[in-house]
Amino acid sequence: MRITWGTVIAVMEERPGLQRLEVACDGAGACKAICYPPLTGAVTSGDRVLLNTTAVDLRLGTGGAHFVTAIEHVGRPRSGDMVDDTSGGHVMKLRYTPVQRDVLAVEEPSSPHHAIMVGATSLDGMPVVCCGLHSQVPVAAAAAKFARPDIRIAYVMTDQASLPMALSEIVRKSIVAGLLDMTFTCGQAYGGQFEAVTLHSALLAARHVAHADLVIVAVGPGGVGTATPYGHAGVAQGEAINAVSVLGGAPVACLRLSFRDTRERHTGVSHHTLTALSSIALAPATVAMPVLPPLEAAAVEEALETAGVFELHERAYVEFDLAEAIASVGFEVRTMGRSPADDPAFFAAAAAAGYVGALASYHPESAD
Repeated sequence: MRITWGTVIAVMEERPGLQRLEVACDGAGACKAICYPPLTGAVTSGDRVLLNTTAVDLRLGTGGAHFVTAIEHVGRPRSGDMVDDTSGGHVMKLRYTPVQRDVLAVEEPSSPHHAIMVGATSLDGMPVVCCGLHSQVPVAAAAAKFARPDIRIAYVMTDQASLPMALSEIVRKSIVAGLLDMTFTCGQAYGGQFEAVTLHSALLAARHVAHADLVIVAVGPGGVGTATPYGHAGVAQGEAINAVSVLGGAPVACLRLSFRDTRERHTGVSHHTLTALSSIALAPATVAMPVLPPLEAAAVEEALETAGVFELHERAYVEFDLAEAIASVGFEVRTMGRSPADDPAFFAAAAAAGYVGALASYHPESAD
């Protein structure tokens, strides 16, 4: 870990839950930083900030930004509390760390939804698209809206990658574009419109509290990978399939495909997907199969067959090109810096999963 001081030059962007800063780092010149006001309070120009610079120093994929851990408000009188932002709840997230904070969890007794959650034990067949990457979320949502314009979609962000939902530009833009109707954060992740203690409760709340027709589950931005079979955030996809199955939902698996990624382990079907579907998932899911050029389609089929994916899971072929659905996202979407034109298979797979999920047989009015 590396922590150092700096001085805020300017607040470059500010939105609920997040500030993007330009900071003069002591002895290192200007740098980018992110402040989460719900954890540390907000900053203004001239403030001294204590920065965690570890990820940038290690050249990891954090977007090149440091993180504010504490603030000294220069030139302003100290008034006691730096942050006074009580939630009304008693569930702690980021537990037992210096930045632990209270949230009002949808399940807890003080929640207005507690009575509903006491009796919520089944998803009643609701489809849930289980993704392996955050960048698949808006594409899956757009394709679902393309298939059923009136569909209500909830996004559940798990805690195997980034924890603050405010970090996600994708979520903010998806809400503005009308692709996501409500958001949930579960586990140690925080900042959704609804907070939940577990993935299972988040799914049930999406069904019974938010009355979603479709849920998309994915990690937040910035997933971890180690080039080992199980040391990556992709295992969360298999865990999500299991949770959906246990609760009586209909899991739809989104394939992570690429024929442009230069890393062999992510070429064709990513090893993250193969592990999640062949080893982690213990319950059957519907695997959405997009339209691809013949050689690419054959390579995908062979990889999935060789891994034994279809010994448990079922295929669902999307029989037409979803380019129009992908274009309907409404804002620029990229994965690992690549656009739909650069890496069409990746985006086709995400769109296929959303499309299959939207058309799954589910009628919430009869399930209630």
